[in-house]
Amino acid sequence: MRLHTLTVRAFGPFAGTETVDFDRLGSGGLFLIHGPTGAGKTSVLDAVCFALYGSLPGARGKDDSYKSHHAPLDRRPEVHLECTVRGRRIRVERRPRWERPKKRGSGTLVENQKVTVQELSGDRWEGVTTRPDEAGQFIGDLVGLTLDQFCQIVLLPQGEFSRFLRASAKDRRASLERIFNTGVFRELEDWFAEHAGGLRREVESADRRIRETAGRIAETGRSAAPEDTDELWAWASELTAMTAAVAGEVAPVVDSVVADREAAALALSEAQALDRRRTRLARARARHGELMEQSEWRARVDSGLAAAERAASVLPVLAERDARRTALAKAVLERDQALALLPAAFAPDATAERLRAAERERLDELARAERLRDDARRLAGRREAITRFDRHLARIDDTLERVRGHLADLPVRIGDLRGRLGAAQERAGRAEAVEAALAAAVQRRDAVAEHGRLAGELERAEAAHRDAVDAAQSAREDMLALRERRITHMAAELALGLAEGEPCAVCGSPEHPSPAREATEGLVTAEAERAAQTAADVAAQRRSSAQERVAALRERAAGALERAEGRDSAAADEEVAELTRSRDGARTAVEEAHRLEAELEGLADRLERTRAHEADQVRQRSETAAHRAGAAEERDRLAASLEGASGGEADLDARVRSLRTDAGLLAAAAEAVEEHGRAERERDAAAASLAEALAAAGFTDGAQARAASLDERGRRELKAQARVHDDALAAVRAALEDPELVAAADLAPPDLSALKSAADEASLAAERAVALRGLWRERAGRLAALRGELRERTDACGPVLRRYRIAEGMRALTAGTAKDNTDGVRLSAYVLAARLEQVVAAANDRLFTMSDGRYELRYTVDKTVSDGRAQKAGGLGIRVVDAWTGAERDPATLSGGETFFSSLALALGLGDVAGAEAGGADIDTLFVDEGFGTLDEDTLEEVLDVLDRLRDGGRAVGVVSHVADLRHRITGQLKVVKTAAGSHIRHIG
Repeated sequence: MRLHTLTVRAFGPFAGTETVDFDRLGSGGLFLIHGPTGAGKTSVLDAVCFALYGSLPGARGKDDSYKSHHAPLDRRPEVHLECTVRGRRIRVERRPRWERPKKRGSGTLVENQKVTVQELSGDRWEGVTTRPDEAGQFIGDLVGLTLDQFCQIVLLPQGEFSRFLRASAKDRRASLERIFNTGVFRELEDWFAEHAGGLRREVESADRRIRETAGRIAETGRSAAPEDTDELWAWASELTAMTAAVAGEVAPVVDSVVADREAAALALSEAQALDRRRTRLARARARHGELMEQSEWRARVDSGLAAAERAASVLPVLAERDARRTALAKAVLERDQALALLPAAFAPDATAERLRAAERERLDELARAERLRDDARRLAGRREAITRFDRHLARIDDTLERVRGHLADLPVRIGDLRGRLGAAQERAGRAEAVEAALAAAVQRRDAVAEHGRLAGELERAEAAHRDAVDAAQSAREDMLALRERRITHMAAELALGLAEGEPCAVCGSPEHPSPAREATEGLVTAEAERAAQTAADVAAQRRSSAQERVAALRERAAGALERAEGRDSAAADEEVAELTRSRDGARTAVEEAHRLEAELEGLADRLERTRAHEADQVRQRSETAAHRAGAAEERDRLAASLEGASGGEADLDARVRSLRTDAGLLAAAAEAVEEHGRAERERDAAAASLAEALAAAGFTDGAQARAASLDERGRRELKAQARVHDDALAAVRAALEDPELVAAADLAPPDLSALKSAADEASLAAERAVALRGLWRERAGRLAALRGELRERTDACGPVLRRYRIAEGMRALTAGTAKDNTDGVRLSAYVLAARLEQVVAAANDRLFTMSDGRYELRYTVDKTVSDGRAQKAGGLGIRVVDAWTGAERDPATLSGGETFFSSLALALGLGDVAGAEAGGADIDTLFVDEGFGTLDEDTLEEVLDVLDRLRDGGRAVGVVSHVADLRHRITGQLKVVKTAAGSHIRHIG
């Protein structure tokens, strides 16, 4: 893969559009990318990664804020990369996800990542895809490397490989797994561990189930289970057989006791039945006498029910006759009232036919009067409409005169505003640059203030550190003095602890012939020595804390001084004040430009609306004139039609109301006369029907029928009472004639109390016997079932145990814990060790030249210094062989320069092996990042010779460094310039 051109816009530290011509840079094979710290050298390489993969390596890829903070808010970030991969020239244009201001109103909108991939076909570019997922698949397949692999192979991170060279086996394993994608072997180890663990849990679970079943057998059979699992089956079989035998012996005894209970229960049941028959017969005789005394009441009930049945057929006819009488009286009243409202020309006995004829005459006259009245109303309405149309036309003419005056004035005002807006926009164009310069000046002023504050804190911290050093030294001297005094008087201290008959703590003798006789005053106790030691430790800790604070403040003060860029407080304040005034002037110009833009937009909109208003008024005038002409024509027609009518509109309204009232009264009177005739006929018919119904039912008049009638509820109650009496009498007679009851009366009464006691005793004995039989049967059945369950669980445990032993062997093999794996190397470490051996071999080809044949890397399974005390940390070790001394060295003991070219050789070797492993494209453009500052002049020359040989086959190698000496040794250069308004790129050479 060869890079041709890279263009970035509003990306990272680059606020504007910057272009890198890799073909020009790589024409000499070796080129340099340099610039001050923080200028954006690494951002050039980040842009290449983002164009290809849509993300950045490592922790930087977790932050999707790729847009430059120096760029204006509305400037779209994007990266364009043109490169050749496997002979195919492609162009990738990618825009990161970013937040832009809304085009209308306030607030922001988020635009998602976009990508366009094109391929050169002949002399024109053809689109490949615009979807991010398809672009990632296309580029990944074409390049053949993941993002992490690309960054390790193409962008050689020197610092990371220095750490890789000195890393522990654990950290080195993590790096190799990421580069060579050997996680599958780690997953295999984890799978075997998980699989063996699962089978182990299954074996333990199966054993628990067997023990659980044995426990239930022991609990059921009242017998302790043996500890040996192999003896459980014989023990369970013997216990089951013994329990079944006992259950068989109990059964005959229980059957005999149950038979005695059934005989006693039968005797009690027969005696109770005889007692019930005798009681029923006595009750039936008493009830029969009571019912016979109610015979007269029963006859009256039947007579009343018969009369009520006859009256029920008469009552509806009687009610109809009464309703017809009421309706006739109402019809007479309504007829008289309606006739009284008619004019005097109509007699009180006028017929319905005459009234209907008079109603029709009034309705015809009413129709003619209503037509004349409606024409008069329309005529008045047309006259009012013509007056309104005339007023509306006058208003429209006034409006048109004003609108046309505005149309002449607005273009002049718009031209004046455009001139003023151009001048304001020119002044506002400098706002962004002034804002950026002011922000940088404020940062420098803050750094100056911070440096002054930190200088004061540092002075106080140094004083506190000196005090802490003095205090720690004094506490240590006090502790040592106490310890020396205690050692001096140790014999006296031991003598104080001696007691007659007790052994000496030093010699062990129970006799103490001459203990030390020193005075006890001034003796130093162990507690006093420990207290002094504690005080010395606390003072030492305070001294260390004070020293750490001084170091931290010095580092922060140095950083603040660097950010101040040589300004003092007065210069920084003056710079901020001057730029603030410039910023305020630019902001005023921006605000004026916005105001003039809004005013110009308002005038343009007003001009457009005024023109539309003029057209609308012209249209309305035309429509209004047409409506007025139509109204005038209709007015003339209506006036002609009303010339022969007598009276005005008020007279016509009165005539219409009078005729409508007369017609309504005549219609009501005719209806009332007709209704009166119908009511008389219906009353006569109802009276005749009533006479027939009374005669048929045997009643003389309606009053007699009403007296005999009963409502439905009364009839139901009487019938129910009669039915209850009849049913009771029938039941009593049946009981008196029952032969069993008659025979029971001749037998002696039974002794129920004695029979009940005998039955209860027999039942209790039977219940106890049955419970005992059930207990033994249940126990025998339960033991048989549990014995079968024990066999099933024992048989099921065997296959699981065999599978667990196989899986545990595989787990130990892959985890490096097998007995024959004396080095304790895991499977994943073994695979990575093979890769590491290849990397070391490839690295030695270049290290030999860079070290002038002195150093060689060697792979080892032994621990290194970096592994510390970690268990099983070996398997991925690297040693450095010094050919001049013949000694092997740990990488941690190398100097800075030795570490640099060793790690560079390791990085180049790893790139070769990883590239071949991944099956990626040939890498024709390489980058080496930092680390050259640790080399002396001769070693630097040798390293550059190695890098120069990487150009074989047309390969271009870019060195990323800020080392000044490299600028004289490498002619092709890309300089990244840092400014307050963002970084810029310059090609040199």
